[in-house]
Amino acid sequence: MATSSSPAAARSRGTSSGARGAEPVSRGENVQRVREGLGMLTAAAMRRLDEEVPWYRQLPAEDRSYVALVAQSGINAFVSWFAEPTTTPHGVGEMFAAAPPELTRSISLQHTLQLVRLMVDVVEEHSDEIAAPGYERELREAVLRYSREIAFSAAEIYARAAEVRGAWDARLEALVVDALVRGDGDDSLRSRVSALGWSGRGQALVVVGEAASRLDDVRTADLRRQARRAAGDALVGIHGDRLVLVLGGEGDLVSAATSLLDRFGPGPVVIGAIVPDVSAAATSARAALAGLAAAPAWPHAPRPVLADDLLPERVLTGDVTARRTLVAQAYRPLQEASGSVLETLSAYLGTGRSLEAAARRLYVHPNTVRYRLRKVSEITGWDPLDARESFVLQVALALGQLDGGDPAP
Repeated sequence: MATSSSPAAARSRGTSSGARGAEPVSRGENVQRVREGLGMLTAAAMRRLDEEVPWYRQLPAEDRSYVALVAQSGINAFVSWFAEPTTTPHGVGEMFAAAPPELTRSISLQHTLQLVRLMVDVVEEHSDEIAAPGYERELREAVLRYSREIAFSAAEIYARAAEVRGAWDARLEALVVDALVRGDGDDSLRSRVSALGWSGRGQALVVVGEAASRLDDVRTADLRRQARRAAGDALVGIHGDRLVLVLGGEGDLVSAATSLLDRFGPGPVVIGAIVPDVSAAATSARAALAGLAAAPAWPHAPRPVLADDLLPERVLTGDVTARRTLVAQAYRPLQEASGSVLETLSAYLGTGRSLEAAARRLYVHPNTVRYRLRKVSEITGWDPLDARESFVLQVALALGQLDGGDPAP
């Protein structure tokens, strides 16, 4: 009777009382009780998922089944570790082993951490039922320690997935830009740019210029973010020493391209024609690249310069598209116009751009020549009285006279 008052006896009585008169259980028996409660924990976790987690209910059926596997795997891994607490806790890698890697696209890191918190709550909520009396606190502390390791491992897995996805996106982006540079515009292009996050709203254009030195992955990613802020959609490609930007959106794309001028290296920067959508961006890329090749022929060109402003220089490099454009937009409309505008333009250019000399050749008043030249400007959009634009018209006039109005194939 005297020994019953010792601390050990008091603890024994307390434990026996907590066990409703049963003998104290060993830790091994407690682990077995936790294992036996595995099914109850899994069922409770899935019930909480369905009742309390809106994003889980919105997932497709296949993804929901994978999330259920992840939750069940996490609880199983915890119970296995609880039996051997001296070992390093298993990470979230075992949890995701039964699910495809694409699941990280369906549920975010925030959702994964919410899943971990839910499992912790479930174990804590049922700790009194599954743990032997006296082991409840140990079970709670164990699940908290395990959840911390799971959270760190989850962050590592999502960081690794983001790195892999970023590398894949960079390769896909390079393929898309390369296809545009080559002039490919097949139906697969739209699906590829959609995979890169291209919204498809608005028009598109291509900008080319010399690449800045040391444009590494970090600077390229920064340029891509800046381009998307300026235009909405953007793709970045590096082709040798050339930087190729594909911009898209509903705003002023030319202004957006101009705002990115400082991201190019020295030398000309050429903006291709605006096209209806990215599937037609190969046309804009072709014009921009042709303009970049011809830009040295116009040393005083603005920076950036539109590819259509380099039509005469592009003709000199053998660009058939530029030749056809000049004939179609300048020579043919003047040829079809009334009022001798084509004859007047030819006389004006042929007399050294002198109104009086042209008037004498045509036997008209200089004001008549001036009036007809204004008509030329209205018809073509190029002003014969401007030195640069008169050069454009002179090249167009020469092409039209060489081909009789039809450009060579």
